[in-house]
Amino acid sequence: MAVSTKLRGLLMRQLRAPSHLNFINFRTLSPSAQEASRVVTQEFSDHNYESLQVTSTQKHVLHVQINRPDKRNAMNKAFWREMVECFGKIAKDPDCRAVVISGAGKMFTSGIDLMDMASDLLQPQGDDVARISWYLRDFISQYQKTFSVLEKCPKPVIAAIHGGCIGGGVDLISACDIRYCAQDAFFQIKEVDVGLAADVGTLQRLPKVIGNQSLVNELAFTARKMMADEALESGLVSRVFPDKDVMLDAAFALAGEISSKSPVAVQGTKINLVYSRDHSVDDSLDYIATWNMSMLQTQDIIKSVQAAMEKKDLKSVTFSKL
Repeated sequence: MAVSTKLRGLLMRQLRAPSHLNFINFRTLSPSAQEASRVVTQEFSDHNYESLQVTSTQKHVLHVQINRPDKRNAMNKAFWREMVECFGKIAKDPDCRAVVISGAGKMFTSGIDLMDMASDLLQPQGDDVARISWYLRDFISQYQKTFSVLEKCPKPVIAAIHGGCIGGGVDLISACDIRYCAQDAFFQIKEVDVGLAADVGTLQRLPKVIGNQSLVNELAFTARKMMADEALESGLVSRVFPDKDVMLDAAFALAGEISSKSPVAVQGTKINLVYSRDHSVDDSLDYIATWNMSMLQTQDIIKSVQAAMEKKDLKSVTFSKL
């Protein structure tokens, strides 16, 4: 009983301890997280794509780049297909615990590649209205999966945005868990300017991200640009950095910090946060109770408490792959 009481007390002190993530940039993070962000970049042969580049800059963290800088990272047919494949693999990768997604070159993304997508959009398959409509509905549903995979991936996804984040880019970042941006970033729901309503996630997720329906309506009806400072003030992003390099350093440091935690705890937290967003408080409490009836039996809790009892740095704890 005495040992049990001591363990409980140590665990409660750990839970009540203040977070040290109130940083302005990555230099105020723990030394181990800073060091992790400086590991040499490694590419992966099983992530071979036309529109994406997947690398690892540190243990347990993957960096996914939209890699069409000469086309302003416009989203072509390959992109819509490869994002599903890429994050499907990441979701099942036991070595990956966090992801940073960014854009190569001068901007995050200019949105859909209209030239590449013109045939599918303007000349849909089908002999009559019914068949064309059936084809278009399936087409839209398939493209919605491109960004839903970010939300369904149990690994936290951090969007690091610089320059323009236009059209489909807003759909993409709305499905991410954390958003950082550089001072030169701007956000634009561009779809009304090309004669359509956004249909792959922005209108459904953005109101819940920023919690201001009036502002979402304004942005969606007018296609005006939202600059970095307004994005921070509205809650679309959690931090703004002077430039792309500083932002990426901070994003990698944050990913390293997250990846040092128990993957059972982090991935369970993400799954329950997403569930709670779309369900009532009572349903969500029932869901987490059912979830934790098994997850509380993890060895990760014992390892963490033991490290605390022995006054070891919790970052020294090695958690099994998940």
